[in-house]
Amino acid sequence: MDRVYIKGLKTDAVIGVYDWERDIRQTLVLDLELAADNRAAAATDAIEDAVDYDAISGRILAYVADSEFQLIETLAERVAEIVLSEFGVPWLRLRLAKPGAVAEAGDVGVIIERGEEP
Repeated sequence: MDRVYIKGLKTDAVIGVYDWERDIRQTLVLDLELAADNRAAAATDAIEDAVDYDAISGRILAYVADSEFQLIETLAERVAEIVLSEFGVPWLRLRLAKPGAVAEAGDVGVIIERGEEP
């Protein structure tokens, strides 16, 4: 199985459970690994046969920027659902980090895997 990845995708969103978090935008960082079979794209050299990481990135950025969830777990699930259903990706691993959420840590977050790994 091949994988396409998107690393360090940054955007700001309203996220958090505390009252003060509901009034600000915080930076979130996403890393994704997407299952793919790259042989067709390599043979044709056509974007139509590839996992379009630019289109996926744009969709995620727009969705996250407009979201207002309390938990990063919820946001991670919704992003995974979008990628799996809209882009025909059979499996993904998504890391969603919230830098600055714990002052003593570089970042905190969740890692989820969804779909069927080929």
